Amino acid sequence: MKRPPGTEALDRARGMRRFGTQAETRLWSRLRGRRLEGCKFRRQAWIGNYVADFFCAEAKLVVEADGGQHDEQVEYDARRTAFFKHEGFRVIRFWNNDMLDNPEGVLAVIREALTLPLGSAERAPPSPLQGEGI
Repeated sequence: MKRPPGTEALDRARGMRRFGTQAETRLWSRLRGRRLEGCKFRRQAWIGNYVADFFCAEAKLVVEADGGQHDEQVEYDARRTAFFKHEGFRVIRFWNNDMLDNPEGVLAVIREALTLPLGSAERAPPSPLQGEGI
């Protein structure tokens, strides 16, 4: 996977690894070291010219953490998601509050995505808070 030129982008990705949001840090503690289904995840990793919050190369799965967003960020995320899908990755997104309030539900959705065969029909994952009355 090629990295974009310039040290500014690399420094930003390194900083995001070190100083991620509380939600990202908590999710990473559950993904790192092959803790989920024995799959290796990377954090803030380059795929083409974009950085994925988390990704598992062997399952071709990208997991994105979304916080409060403005219009420009939504448009950027849509372009990034389209690129990841074009490259053959499945992309699932979670709101930061979902990762904090219902980590087991988030992990269940990720676990399900890891077990889907590559190239299988993609469907939207259920909300991890579904049925919680929120």
